[in-house]
Amino acid sequence: MARTVQCAKLGEELEGLDRPPYPGELGKRIFENISKQAWQQWLGHQTMLMNEYRLTPIEPKARKFLETEMEKFLFGGGATPPPDYVPPEER
Repeated sequence: MARTVQCAKLGEELEGLDRPPYPGELGKRIFENISKQAWQQWLGHQTMLMNEYRLTPIEPKARKFLETEMEKFLFGGGATPPPDYVPPEER
């Protein structure tokens, strides 16, 4: 049977991740409190951020920005898209 968590992002009991998706305490917190569904939503949001801001994840400044945005997205009530961002379906 799949492991379930009370998802902090989506507010319901859902299937949990198989392992921590990120190192350290933040990864442990995500593993314990975030569902697979919410994690997939974050990955899509992260991709949009990387594309819109032209981020390179090997740069420490970009990694720190993405980590901050990840915490806001998953635990802080959501993250704000870039000011000029237009979702693909609205273009």
